[in-house]
Amino acid sequence: MRIKRGHSKRKSHKKVLKRVKGYRLTYSKLYRRAIEATLHAGQYSFAHRRRRKSQLRSEWIKTISSALSQRGVAYKDFVANLKAKNIALDRKVLSELAVSRPETFDQIVKEVTK
Repeated sequence: MRIKRGHSKRKSHKKVLKRVKGYRLTYSKLYRRAIEATLHAGQYSFAHRRRRKSQLRSEWIKTISSALSQRGVAYKDFVANLKAKNIALDRKVLSELAVSRPETFDQIVKEVTK
């Protein structure tokens, strides 16, 4: 017996086209182009989720470095002294302290640069 796919095919096409709403040119209009677009978008989002981690780390380093330069301390020396004195604060925490609690950050800097 022959089975027609009208309803299920249209349903799956609409689902793909709904996902690419707002894409440019024919990527949001044509089914084949829409599938290509979703595959590429998925690859980019996967790669960029990984890249976001390193971007955040570099932002934290910039924040810490600028806070240290105001206090006359070099970032590389600060990090080396942190490791030498076994102070286990990561860059995320140090960055947050430098922005939200400068007095606490000052105490840490004094402790490290003794």
